[in-house]
This record gives sequence, C-alpha cells and structure tokens, in this order.
Amino acid sequence: MNKTLIVLLSLFLSLTAFAQNGKKNEKAVIKTNIYCDHCKECETCGLNFKDNMLKIKGVKMYELDAEKMTITVYYNGKKTNIENIKNSISKLGYDADEVVADATAYENLDGCCKKT
Repeated sequence: MNKTLIVLLSLFLSLTAFAQNGKKNEKAVIKTNIYCDHCKECETCGLNFKDNMLKIKGVKMYELDAEKMTITVYYNGKKTNIENIKNSISKLGYDADEVVADATAYENLDGCCKKT
C-alpha cells in the first residue's frame, strides 16, 4: 500500500512538473517604429499589417500601441518563437527590437508610415 501511494505521488508530481514546462501561451512586447498615427485604421498599412501578423504560424493575437511604439504579441510557443515573429515583422517593413526593418518592405510602405 505504501509503495503504491509513493509511486502514485511521484507520478503526480512528475506530471505536474512536465505540464508546467510545456508552456504553450506566451506574450512578448516588441519595440517597433510606428510613425503613423492612424496605422491601425489605414486601409493599406493597417490591413496589410493585420493580415500578415495573423498569418505567422502560432500568433494568436496582437495589440499595436502607436503611442508607445510597441507590438504586444500573444503566441503559441510550441509553434513559433520570438525570433521568427521579429523577422516576420521586419519583412513587413517595421523594426522589431534589434531586428531592423527589411529595406525593400520599408520602401513599399505608404508615405505616412515612414519616418519624416
């Protein structure tokens, strides 16, 4: 009886520890360069950003804060990682922390989204 109880208790503790290490949902705040005060609503920039952010495998949701120039990304850490997300943001023409915006993508942004 005691051995069975010890085995069950050990099994329970190991499963609990494993479940905590298998973290799926993660959140990252990424500093970016948003020079436009209407990018969220802009017909070209806003829709392009929204469509492409949600195409990144594992990204569930994001929040764009134009005042703080940040993007808060909620993602599944088992499907993607922060480096992949930053590189994808760069390919949209925006800086993402230390990852500089792709020059070609930046040139394709509307004039309102470029630094003046």
